[in-house]
This record gives sequence, C-alpha cells and structure tokens, in this order.
Amino acid sequence: MLRVGLTGGLGSGKSTVAGYLREFGAEVIEADALGRTLMEPGQQVYSEIVRAFGPGVVGSDGRLNRARLAELAFQGGRIDELNAIVHPAVIAAQRKWMDAVFERNPAAVAVVESALIFEVERDARARGEKEGVLADWRRRIDQVIVVTAPDELKIVRYVARICPEGPGRQAVEADARVRLAHQIPDAEKVARANYVIDNKGTIRELRPQVETLWQHLKTKSNNSLRYESLE
Repeated sequence: MLRVGLTGGLGSGKSTVAGYLREFGAEVIEADALGRTLMEPGQQVYSEIVRAFGPGVVGSDGRLNRARLAELAFQGGRIDELNAIVHPAVIAAQRKWMDAVFERNPAAVAVVESALIFEVERDARARGEKEGVLADWRRRIDQVIVVTAPDELKIVRYVARICPEGPGRQAVEADARVRLAHQIPDAEKVARANYVIDNKGTIRELRPQVETLWQHLKTKSNNSLRYESLE
C-alpha cells in the first residue's frame, strides 16, 4: 500500500494528473470535493463557518455563498481562519477514506489530490501548532507528487477555466494572483517532493510523464506490501 499526496498550485494541472492516475488504476480522492461536501448544511463545518463568518455567507438556498466566503477569506485576510475550520475535518475524512481503501486492497495506491498539502502544515506551524493533524500532515503521506508550471501559465489556465468568456476576466485574474500569493512557490515544494511533474507543455507531453510515474508508484506499493509481510 502507498499513501500519495498530489499537489500543485491553481492552474498547474494536478486534476488532469489525478485523472490519469485514476485511469491507470490508482484510488483517488479530491480534497476540494471533500471540502464542498463538509460545507453543506447540516455538517459541523458548515455550522462553524456560519458562526465565524456570520449569516451573510449563507445564500438564499441555505447553502454557503462560496463566492462571498472566498471574498471574505482571501480579500479580507481571513483565509487562515477559514482553513483552520475546514482542513482538520477534510484531513480526518481523507484518513478514513484511506483506511477503507487499504482494507479493501492492501496493495492499493491511494492518492489524495490537494492544492495545499504544504500550506496546511505551514499555516498550522505559524499558529504555533507543533503537533497534531495539521502540523504533521506531510509525515502521514508516503510520497508527494508536485505538479509545476510557470505562474503566468497557471493564471491563464485558471482564468480560461473559471471565466472562458470576456466579461469578468480581469477580476478572475486578480483573484488568481491573490490565491497564488498565499500558496508556497513551486521551487520550495519541489525541494520537498518525491516526484515532480513538469506541466508547462501540452496534454500530449503530460500523459507519458504520469504513466512513467504510475509505474514507480506501483513498484513502491508492491515493495511496501512485501516488506510488511516479512515482519
């Protein structure tokens, strides 16, 4: 079995890499999707967010107004406050998912796709947390994959995905720059990664890199299973 963290800044292409890994046979879960589920009405995370940020973040349908919440978090300098509510619950859900995967298949490669693996640890330590589910999250992952791309290319991709039409593109680009500023630069992530996927090129150039990576991950998973059986 192998616990893998797949990370990269916004627009880096990590979701595309995750899709390839799933196609090749990996078990993949997306941190963003988990977060959205935990932020639905009736969930504890939802209640804590409303208590912290006020009823103004609740839309007419009773769900969180994610655009308003993002504005308060990123533009209002409260992103750490939001992350401190959401991240512990997301990580707990990821661990529960991994346990279920490995119970089903001890030789599985379980991949958590998350933009903020390193940032979660950094922010927790900045708050003075030396131990705990956030501060030592990186150590709970066996291998880390970082997907890289030039920042300007990331922004172009992000804007094209969020706002394919002309109106509003400037605001989306400004939002992308704010989000990138909060993320750790690629160079620092690469220094702590086990594998690096360079995604400054085309999809055609990306897939072979991921296919080669998958072979390495499968080998490590099989070796881990073999070592465990010898103990």
